[in-house]
Amino acid sequence: MNLGLAGRTAVVTGASKGIGLAVAQALLHEGVRVAAGARNGSPELRALSDQGEVAIVLDDLTTAAGCQSLVDEAVARFGGIDLLISNVGGVHPRTEGFLGVTDADWRWALEVNLMSAVRATRAAIPHLVRSAPSAIVAICSVNASLPDPGVIDYSAAKAALRSFCKSLSKELGPSRVRVNTVSPGPVETSLWLGPGGVADTVGRARGLDPVAVREAAVAGTPTGRFTRADEVAQVVLLLASETAGNVTGADVLIDGGMVSTL
Repeated sequence: MNLGLAGRTAVVTGASKGIGLAVAQALLHEGVRVAAGARNGSPELRALSDQGEVAIVLDDLTTAAGCQSLVDEAVARFGGIDLLISNVGGVHPRTEGFLGVTDADWRWALEVNLMSAVRATRAAIPHLVRSAPSAIVAICSVNASLPDPGVIDYSAAKAALRSFCKSLSKELGPSRVRVNTVSPGPVETSLWLGPGGVADTVGRARGLDPVAVREAAVAGTPTGRFTRADEVAQVVLLLASETAGNVTGADVLIDGGMVSTL
């Protein structure tokens, strides 16, 4: 399917690895100019420059200044912005229960998973309105609708992100700026499977092999496997394209059937 994205400009936050990197790669494959932002670089992020027109900005994208810097670089380099993909996020499993979650933990979860998207969106909106029809896609989580005490602050922050995007879709719709979210279940990224990731942390806390934690995470799903980052990226690209030109305020699950409610 030709998504008609060639020649457009996208800002992607959290682009150094995982879902953000996969989204940036997929956009470049479609002929999109990409401003890729991350706190820290990676060999894979640097390699994006060999795949198309790329501007790389290393900054703290949980801050307003960092988000503004990324947007400003995109506009300076490419002349405007057509798409914003908000992907910054993070989770720390709360293995000591609710009473072990401090105010600082709550602030961290909200800054990373909600306010990063709020600040990137605030910086990008004037340019998105100017280049409309345009689109915002935020990476949410199944935990927005499957609250989990093991990630209680993350679940709350992702639920807030979904609500924020739904509200914003109503405001920006008349300006021809669409706003949608994608909610993955467990994804094959370092957040879940890397050193210090969810499987590793939960395994150490419970005396389990991280492989067993990984298998248990998807044991009850119809597909019985983790989602790949490139699969999430393809859903993001569809929502970013005018092929989905009347889809706004939606949340698209990609979870192997984990969420069973209607």
